Amino acid sequence: MTHTVDWSIVGPALVAGLLVLSTHVPLGQRVLQKGIVFIDLAVAQMAGLGVILADVLGWEPQGWAVQAAAVSAALLGAGILTWMERRWPDIQEALIGALFVVASSAGILLLAGNPHGGEHLKDLLVGQILWVTPEQLQPQALLAAIVLTLWFGARRWLGQAGFYMLFAVAVTASVQLVGVYLVFSSLIMPTLAVRHAPVRWQLPLAWGVGALSYALGLSVSAVADWPSGAVVVVAMAALCCALSTLIPTKQASH
Repeated sequence: MTHTVDWSIVGPALVAGLLVLSTHVPLGQRVLQKGIVFIDLAVAQMAGLGVILADVLGWEPQGWAVQAAAVSAALLGAGILTWMERRWPDIQEALIGALFVVASSAGILLLAGNPHGGEHLKDLLVGQILWVTPEQLQPQALLAAIVLTLWFGARRWLGQAGFYMLFAVAVTASVQLVGVYLVFSSLIMPTLAVRHAPVRWQLPLAWGVGALSYALGLSVSAVADWPSGAVVVVAMAALCCALSTLIPTKQASH
């Protein structure tokens, strides 16, 4: 059974995806340069752990206390990553993976006695992007503007710790909006797809293929009544693979 695309629902979801892409594509470039691909999964999972802890404590799901818990947990993760990079730079990627696994396991333990624990975990991983409301987009747009201003205007002064903190705040907001899987996909896939393009075209191409992926995935999800987050991830993987094959490898030196 198919359905028509209801743009009153798909529209806000698409805007949410574009806001996530606006910050995650440039941050993703730095992540790939540093070779710390799984940092977003670790930080996103730490933010999710904060949300789970707030839920266990009985806090209002959409309240500021939950946001504070998520940001605090993500910043704690960023602080741990900064410390580990200074202490053990040679095994940083392995330590990032370990942090992700520990945070994931801690979240599972916290939800072990919750009859809706599986649903909570699914929401954190796959997200509920199709049910984003216009009210949720306003703070996300403001945060995106702040992150982009700092990134393009003050990046040289941020330092390593500043990058991790900015990354943590951006990911925390995004993971609650679209889920861990879409956060990772938005950060890594478009940037990977354009890595051989001329430098001046990398950001526009990455933003473009990411935006097309969200538009296509959300439309297919609405028509086929499939899980929106998963469809967008698959659409992004397919379009990014297609784009990467169109960019000659020899252009990497331009």
